Amino acid sequence: MSCTVAISNSPVFSPSRVPVPASSSSSSPLRILRLQKPLPSSLIRASTDCSVSTSPTVLKRKRPSRLDVPAFSMSFGNIPATPTAGADLVEAEGDGYSVCCKRGRKSAMEDRYSATVNLHADSKQGVFGIFDGHGGAKAAEYAAENLKKNIMNELGNTATDDEIKVAVKNGYLKTDSEFLNQEVGGGSCCVTALIRNGNLVISNAGDCRAVVSRGGVAEALTSDHRPSRKDEKDRIEASGGYVDCCRGIWRIQGSLAVSRGIGDQCLKQWVTAEPETRILGLNPELEFLILASDGLWDKVSNQEAVDIARPLCTGITTHQSLSACRKLIDLSISRGSIDDTSVMIVQLGRFC
Repeated sequence: MSCTVAISNSPVFSPSRVPVPASSSSSSPLRILRLQKPLPSSLIRASTDCSVSTSPTVLKRKRPSRLDVPAFSMSFGNIPATPTAGADLVEAEGDGYSVCCKRGRKSAMEDRYSATVNLHADSKQGVFGIFDGHGGAKAAEYAAENLKKNIMNELGNTATDDEIKVAVKNGYLKTDSEFLNQEVGGGSCCVTALIRNGNLVISNAGDCRAVVSRGGVAEALTSDHRPSRKDEKDRIEASGGYVDCCRGIWRIQGSLAVSRGIGDQCLKQWVTAEPETRILGLNPELEFLILASDGLWDKVSNQEAVDIARPLCTGITTHQSLSACRKLIDLSISRGSIDDTSVMIVQLGRFC
């Protein structure tokens, strides 16, 4: 039994490091060396026993058993609570919205989303959210399943902007409190959009962001909550915490790079779940809304995102907002993003 090995003239591949003659060239043929491969010990023993033959049947290899790969169904709604391999990429389209979530280099997807239309049987109402988990997916999962319900319960018959803002804040804080009572680790940044009574209500806690296209011009409707923001830094230090810069990233207590969100039990003294909320009246000038995790915004500017999405979301008979979500994620990855990235586009004209 023998095998054939190709040995290059380069000294890198030569154990003896013998210099290559000057007359040799890179185009010279490879030298072929045949090495005798020792027989397996089982065959050596068999050959010494006259009663055992080294027939071809001894060398026959068994076919490996068949692998059963579980099927994954791409369904509309939240990413499964127990992600399978198929949850590396989740896409969905609904009435007036599209969403795409793609896993980065984490071992499992930690982003989640939620989308509900036809609230109270009204086709002009809906609520949407992107949830970026850290330290595991549990907080994002819980927020995706419960934040909408808690906000709607708090809203009731509120009418004024101030009443709506208080109701949304209470919905966030209730969701945070309920999650903390489960004594599960991790946290989640959140951005939500509520469309109700002709208004667009945008709220965020953390660095998920909402950007609207106003006649093609990008307008950020949220401000990222990071320890580097002066008012956030002042709030944290006033509560007895500290903020420092570690390898170019500002962190709370040298740990967390966001200053608001659901969960984060061990840092709750400084990490609040209270959102900032902004309310706008819907009008034809507001074309579409982008809700996305920082996996997008760390690599793609607000105006770039609008410029890429707009040709697929306006001025055409059939909107292709899911393709726009994919293009934005692909651009972020091409620029080096290794984070989970989730992008949702809401067609605001559908709710006017």
